[in-house]
Amino acid sequence: MATREQAVSETVSRSHPPRRIDVDPCPVRVRVELGGEVVADSTRALVMHEADYPPVHYFPRDDVRMDLLTRTEHATRCPYKGDASYWTVEAGGRTVENAVWSYEDPIPDMTAIAGYLAFYRNRMDAWSEEDTLPD
Repeated sequence: MATREQAVSETVSRSHPPRRIDVDPCPVRVRVELGGEVVADSTRALVMHEADYPPVHYFPRDDVRMDLLTRTEHATRCPYKGDASYWTVEAGGRTVENAVWSYEDPIPDMTAIAGYLAFYRNRMDAWSEEDTLPD
């Protein structure tokens, strides 16, 4: 007969099975635009590959126009990454609520993305990736 701890562990494992998440340097320059303004422009972004999800780019804060972002009260929790904070983007006369998120203090396995910012790609007006990085 299983102990209570084993039963809880098995329940957690079934509800949150192990998931492979890879975070790598992005090999191209990435730009994000809203309302005709560049909101993020980076040659130092990271790209996350997680399960069957599309890749997600994470930008260093220094490469994001933080003056166009306003932190919101919205928050979510991912068992694989931790607690996410959100920002609204206002640029070029457009406002998109909770369009940016960050794991400011992620779980230990995800420290590579700590403090980086990610954008909901489908909420931005333009997204471009250059094939080569500048010298």
